[in-house]
Amino acid sequence: MLTLFTIPKSFYGHINIIQRNAIQSWLQLFPQCEIILFGDDDGVAETAKEFNVLHIPEIEKNEFGTPLLDSAFELAKNRAKNQILVYINSDIVLMSDFIPAVRAVKKPLFLMGGQRWDIDIKEPINFKEVDWEKKLHNLIVKKGKLHGPLGMDYFVFPRNLQHNIPRFAVGRPGWDNWFIYQMRYLKIPVIDASGVVTVIHQNHDYAHSVYGKKKRVGGPEFQESLKLAGGFSHMLTLRDSDWILTPEGLKKPSFPGRIFSEISLFPPWRFLLAIKRRIQHS
Repeated sequence: MLTLFTIPKSFYGHINIIQRNAIQSWLQLFPQCEIILFGDDDGVAETAKEFNVLHIPEIEKNEFGTPLLDSAFELAKNRAKNQILVYINSDIVLMSDFIPAVRAVKKPLFLMGGQRWDIDIKEPINFKEVDWEKKLHNLIVKKGKLHGPLGMDYFVFPRNLQHNIPRFAVGRPGWDNWFIYQMRYLKIPVIDASGVVTVIHQNHDYAHSVYGKKKRVGGPEFQESLKLAGGFSHMLTLRDSDWILTPEGLKKPSFPGRIFSEISLFPPWRFLLAIKRRIQHS
């Protein structure tokens, strides 16, 4: 039904644990999904072989050796077996509510994303336990923190969606916000599934990059990402979605969410948003 694709980091230390947790959670989805791991970082090929998922090492990189998202999206479009694609970060755990949410979307073209829950997970998750989902839900209640609508860690879309993603480096800020802007600009429905999909982000540091900061990667790659996006005025968030996925199906945002959604592309409002998001990123 679905093809999930991701670009993992090297499988070392804590990153090894949380990436293996993420991939194994995707393997629990039903119906079974195709999974594609991109890149040639240490341990990617071995992990793909261990979990019997597709590995595509050939992916374009920038001058810093960081894989490029446009390459991954194009390769996934050409190699996927399924018509619905899911780009997902390699530290994200999915649960059984994910596929029913995707099935509830009946539009021919769309982009679906959602907020995540941030929690600390230091050990491998035992997916052989029948109540592993219940334990994670309890952990969210006790120690989880709902991330704001500025950051997105997965996107669901049909493979024939013409997104025209620039040469964004994976894991650098801003590309996901540009993606929502681009879809709204093209009048493609943007769907916020936060209310029906439980997405878990396993907290980690950014030591894999020499420009790693407390909450993101900065430096020249961040500046290039901002340039490719067209600046902060071309960055929207889940608040700018024009549809909300609820247990009863798709609905328009309620007031004042509908107001934000309708004016999100107007130049004066985008100018104010650009100032706000520049402060947030600073």
